[in-house]
Amino acid sequence: MRKLTTFFMMAFLVVSMSLSAQTNDAHSKLKNHINDMVEKVQEADNPDDKRAILNSDLNKLITAVERVESMSAVSAEDKVGLAEFKSSLQDKHDELNGKEDFARVNNNQLNNFANFIQQDFEQADRVVTLSLTTALLIVIILLLL
Repeated sequence: MRKLTTFFMMAFLVVSMSLSAQTNDAHSKLKNHINDMVEKVQEADNPDDKRAILNSDLNKLITAVERVESMSAVSAEDKVGLAEFKSSLQDKHDELNGKEDFARVNNNQLNNFANFIQQDFEQADRVVTLSLTTALLIVIILLLL
């Protein structure tokens, strides 16, 4: 009986440590997605390509958030965090394209705008407010898009 109890305690510790690592991993993957977008924008030679990269990646993020948001298993608290995250992404998308009373980002400012998106995302640390399950769902959907 003592061996069985010890086994379950060890298994619980391993699972707990694994979940903690996955949480950090999911959040890191979202940050890496933004970082990859910035790098692609900076490597692109012409403004049309830069704008297309920004539009595509912002659309993917918005779509992933919307899909997770519509899932019934997502908690009310996470839905609030997702709504804020999506609103921020949509504002950046609108600014990039000059919609909703935003001035369109000039072609010569696209690298700076990509950096701004990354800095805003990291400073606000938006993904930390999302649970493990929600962050993992966003990452999975991003991989499928």
